[in-house]
Amino acid sequence: MKKLLLSIILLSLFIACSEVDSITPEEIIEEDYSDGDFEPTDWGVATHSNDADPNFAEVFEDNVVKRIDIVVTSARWQAMLDDMTSLYGNFGVGGGSGGGASFAEENPVFVPAEVFYEGQEWYRVGLRFKGNSSLSSTWKSGNMKLSFKLDFDEFEDNYPQIKNQRFFGFKKLSLKNNFNDKSMLREKVAADIFRNAGLASSHTAFYRVYVDNGSGPVYFGLYTMVEEVDDTLIDTQFSDNDGNLYQPDGIGASFAEGSFTESVFVKETNEDDADWSDIQNLFSALHASNRTSDPAAWRANLETVLDTDVFLKYLAANTVIQNWDTYGRMTHNYFLYNNPDTKLLNWIPWDNNEALQTGNMGGSLPLNFSGLSSTQWPLIGYLYADPVYKGKYDTYVEEVINGVFSTSEIQAVYTEYATLIEPYATTETRGYTFLNSSADFQSAVSTLKSHAAQRAAAVKAYLGN
Repeated sequence: MKKLLLSIILLSLFIACSEVDSITPEEIIEEDYSDGDFEPTDWGVATHSNDADPNFAEVFEDNVVKRIDIVVTSARWQAMLDDMTSLYGNFGVGGGSGGGASFAEENPVFVPAEVFYEGQEWYRVGLRFKGNSSLSSTWKSGNMKLSFKLDFDEFEDNYPQIKNQRFFGFKKLSLKNNFNDKSMLREKVAADIFRNAGLASSHTAFYRVYVDNGSGPVYFGLYTMVEEVDDTLIDTQFSDNDGNLYQPDGIGASFAEGSFTESVFVKETNEDDADWSDIQNLFSALHASNRTSDPAAWRANLETVLDTDVFLKYLAANTVIQNWDTYGRMTHNYFLYNNPDTKLLNWIPWDNNEALQTGNMGGSLPLNFSGLSSTQWPLIGYLYADPVYKGKYDTYVEEVINGVFSTSEIQAVYTEYATLIEPYATTETRGYTFLNSSADFQSAVSTLKSHAAQRAAAVKAYLGN
């Protein structure tokens, strides 16, 4: 009791002095669960154990909107808010419509929370806010519909009862708030398009999220649940999960000559192995001096380190559907996985809420990449300038527009999903929504349908048929 009282006093003094930048999860745990004395009575092998395979049919069901509840103590919730203030400033100050965004050098703090789904409980789940510029913008605009990350065994060292806890086989999941997307469809539809095109891509599903931070459950809105790349994606979409997985972020992620730094190519697997030779080999092959003098030799060497077919297929899909917030405009929002079976780096798209629109920051790239700086974005510029690779890209462009992004099929998908989520999207409440009115939702869906027709016309003009 003395230890608990002392922890509460220290935490109160800490917050009063606004020294939130040094708060740790351990301090928050001690605040009200210092002994960890609880029994996980809902524990089941299929639902909670890491002995079960990921149940995609349960967690990522397409044709329903499921409910998930997050329960967190008021003190822990306040610690999360205080941490956000230290990272991004005061809530509701300096924001606006997509404005006031900034980047933080560290992730928000994890705290233990309880998760409830279909009458079952998951215990002491790691909960934190997620995102960066989108998180900052949402926070500064005074909107509490913030994205969350769940890590089901984040606190297993503190609570041995939850060792290797999983959510139907998933260790980590993201709840994305559909930032800057009044249709609330783009994150899901874009991820499905990539995967249906034969690319490694996260599974997604719609969830309505309720949060109880001490005063009863509050509807935080309609979210998109997204599969984490470093959790189950490489486990299930590749035959071997032992390869290096990178989440590049920063100037070197453009692959411009001489820009490589280890800090930019953040390792999500094999973190203790200080070996970036696969990435360095890609830089060397890409910028080899024989690129124009002996293109066949250049291609052969490049294809020993990069799965160029995967990249060109991704590039075609990404450019047809228009997705500006990634490689070609921004130095983030993709993963690279060194597939042990092929020894080749595979491109994996990520964070698709800005897809399926013309876009910001100069807009999405044109199909022929006119205006693109090849020296700044060589993975696009150099490959597109090569006649062999351009031919493959053009073939994939045609396949995408006639297949996974054909106008009639994708408009039908928009209609189906819009009908499914409308009751939950249009009942979001002030302070927990990006909608100004329910009419915003239908207008955004109509814009998506028009966009699909416009892209078909753009592809037809590009291919000359």
